[in-house]
This record gives sequence, C-alpha cells and structure tokens, in this order.
Amino acid sequence: MDRVLRQVAIAAPGFLAEEEGLALYRTALATAPKGPFLEIGGYCGKSAIYLGAAARSRSTVLYSLDHHRGSEEQQPGAEYFDPTLVDQRGRIDSLPMFRRTIAAANLEDVVVAVVGRSSVVAGAWATPLALLFVDGGHSEDDVQADLAGWLPHLKPDGLLAVHDVFPNPAEGGQAPYHAYLQALESGFVEVCAERSLRVLARS
Repeated sequence: MDRVLRQVAIAAPGFLAEEEGLALYRTALATAPKGPFLEIGGYCGKSAIYLGAAARSRSTVLYSLDHHRGSEEQQPGAEYFDPTLVDQRGRIDSLPMFRRTIAAANLEDVVVAVVGRSSVVAGAWATPLALLFVDGGHSEDDVQADLAGWLPHLKPDGLLAVHDVFPNPAEGGQAPYHAYLQALESGFVEVCAERSLRVLARS
C-alpha cells in the first residue's frame, strides 16, 4: 500500500489498528469480486483510506456510511468521547474530520460519504456490493440491524468484514462476535483474521 496513504491513515483518529487496516486492504484487493464497497461506520476516515485505496486499484468506489453523530460510547462522558469532534451546538460531528482525512489522502474521487442512519439508507439501497464492512454501532441491536439491512445487498461471492470480533468477553463487546458466528453458521467462510478483524466470503 502507498506509504503516504498509510501515514495519513495512521494519523487519522479511529480504532482500526494498522495491521487490521492493511489486512482489510490486501483482502479487498485480492479477493473482492467486481463492484463497489460499502463500510458502515466511517467515523474520521481511517478505515476508508485502506478500503478506498483498494477500491481505486480495483477501479471501483467505496461508500462510507455514517450518521457522524457518534455511537453511545463516543458521547460526552463516555469512554471514547473526543472533545475535538464537538460542534457549535455541543453535538458530536465527525463529518468535517472525515472529509479532511479523505482530502489529505487524495481519495475524494473514490470515497463517497453517505450521511444517514444505516437502516434508513439500507431500505432505499439498490446497488449490489462486492464488500461490506460492518463497524458501526456495537450494540446487539445495531449490529443485527446492519446485517439484516445490508447482507441482502451483498453479491453472492462478496466479502463480509466485521471489526471488533472478541471471542473473550473480557476483551470487548460481544455483538460483533455474534455477527461473525452468525455469518459462519449461514454459510460464510473465513478468509482473513487479523487481531479483531474477520473477513468472510460466502462458500
């Protein structure tokens, strides 16, 4: 992956480790079928750089979906609250930082910001996806809604990537892990595992 892009990704706020980002980039580049990518949970653009770089090499685009108002754990007083992302009305707004990150990476031609609620956008979506990256809200309800809303739009040979998969409850929340197990039970096969990232393909 381009060295400059890697440096921009490392500098961007976010929770995706570099090893995970590079694994996501390599897997998307080598394994994803033809078609656009979509990530749920763009936040400040870190993961969009890795996926956007792969999308550019595949002559496709990445849709980065986020309401940009922060998840529960990013609100004032919560564990992952970042005061630099608070707007003039006192609300979380990560969209300006996301746009700056993508501009700094020179990926504005392949990364398309989709601002809205996952369930609302999924209900109006019509484009088959080559890759779906689930990294939005981490509650059980949020993760299950993301799967229900977006898996029908994934191509039969498409890739499903899930972040923050922790088999041990002491290491993190269990909703992404449950989604991972659910995908395996429904016929997906794991093709990549890096730290808490899992990438699966339909068998």
